[in-house]
Amino acid sequence: MKSKEKNNEMVAVRQEFFYMTLKKIRHDWRKKKKIGENLIEKLFFICAFIAVLSIILITMFIFYRGLPAIAEIGFKDFILKKEWRPSAKQYGIFSMIIGSIYSTIGAIIVGVPIGVLTAIFLSEMVPKPIVKILKPCVELLAGIPSVVYGFFGLTVFVPLIHEYLGGSGNSLLATSLILGIMILPTIINISMSSINAVPKEYKEGSLALGVTHIQTIFRVILPAARSGILAAVVLGIGRAIGETMAVVLVSGNSPIVPGALIDKLRTMTGHIALEMKYAMGLQEDALFATGVVLFIFIMIINLILNILTHKAGDMDE
Repeated sequence: MKSKEKNNEMVAVRQEFFYMTLKKIRHDWRKKKKIGENLIEKLFFICAFIAVLSIILITMFIFYRGLPAIAEIGFKDFILKKEWRPSAKQYGIFSMIIGSIYSTIGAIIVGVPIGVLTAIFLSEMVPKPIVKILKPCVELLAGIPSVVYGFFGLTVFVPLIHEYLGGSGNSLLATSLILGIMILPTIINISMSSINAVPKEYKEGSLALGVTHIQTIFRVILPAARSGILAAVVLGIGRAIGETMAVVLVSGNSPIVPGALIDKLRTMTGHIALEMKYAMGLQEDALFATGVVLFIFIMIINLILNILTHKAGDMDE
């Protein structure tokens, strides 16, 4: 009996030791896990802080260099005058502002319909095996350097425009075509994600009521996905208005207001890139001032389109 009680006591001691060890291991593991989570949270905070700080510093630097030039030249003269002649102390960027607006509108006209219709085609009309082939091809467009797009436009679009429409070929039309192609991957990928995110019940319910597939796409699926499609358009516009190298190669870089599709133009980004390498003094500061205008221009466009996106999202709900 005594030996049996002794054995039971030993078993109980071993069990208690095992449970205590297990409890200690779990405590240490939770402690390490908490430390790891805290480190990851701090790392994320540092990354976010660096990103926000970078934006703030860049913005402050651009405004610090650009605002004094605007004050010296005069806001009205700087924005509304068309002449840019540093030798005559004339710094007007109205032509570049109009060039940026026209080229962006042209890119939207070319890229948005093609991008959205391609997204519909890949999401709703093509078998999945073919989508697996076509979608990587679309994504590949996003990885092509902008200078390659510009070289393609310079060797293909520019000669065709010169031969069949007249002019030098370097034109608003060539710029719009190139920018329209460049924004396609952004619009297609985001629009596809938005269309695929629409609940299947919407489509099934529409088809069950006797509505055709095409009518279901345009009357049910697209309205439900419009907030995501508008977001794609926002990003596409940002890509188009901020593009430099491709535009420099195909636009002609003439600081005049284009009056026709075959006329040359100069955008604000191309203007800065072309003249910054040799600019000095007030001319250099005026280029920073052009950057200020471009920055404000992009912020206004994003703000307007984001408001429209949120309104579309509220309507979807």
